Amino acid sequence: MALISSQAKPTLQPCLPGFEHVRRSWNAQFESYAARILPGEFYVTKNKEGVATTLGSCISACIRDKVFGIGGMNHFMLPTTEVSDLASLKASNLSEATRYGNYAMEHLINEIMRNGGRRQNLEVKLFGGGRIMSNMTDVGLANITFVRDYLAMENLSVVAEDVGDIFPRMIMYFPATGMTKVKRLRSLHNNTIVDEERRYVDSIKKQPVSGDIELF
Repeated sequence: MALISSQAKPTLQPCLPGFEHVRRSWNAQFESYAARILPGEFYVTKNKEGVATTLGSCISACIRDKVFGIGGMNHFMLPTTEVSDLASLKASNLSEATRYGNYAMEHLINEIMRNGGRRQNLEVKLFGGGRIMSNMTDVGLANITFVRDYLAMENLSVVAEDVGDIFPRMIMYFPATGMTKVKRLRSLHNNTIVDEERRYVDSIKKQPVSGDIELF
């Protein structure tokens, strides 16, 4: 009788402190563990694991130290910002909308650097910002414009992106190698994603804006 060999799953390595709430599970397609983040969350890892999310109008920045393999992903949206307002938002740098974006980006970058990353080694990939809410202003474009301006201001270059258009996206990112897999979704999934993003926007409207954060 022929023996059927099977490779056992590797042991799930501990996550970095502060990320215990993020759900991680085995992904058979990629033969790897993956952390799944929701709108408003971010995740940083030193392990050989993926970080996954589903994006509609929201943006995810995938950032890693390409030398040490430490990196992660965020998932955020400006709270229903009009694209036409972005010039005044950037000029004041004090609006609640831009501060939510700053909060998402700076927390991700700071956590990477706190765990051994070096600013000069950082590479960035951007995803999302689709126009999936047909009866709303183009929040996705506002998110794209914000994050591009933010990265330019911080002198961080984007090595790859898949943003805009009308599609939601599934993202799987592996900080250890920089490999990213993107799947564009069709309208079958739009209602679920729109509902999730509406709940997220409602929640950030009710929350106080966090204080200023300095990059170190």
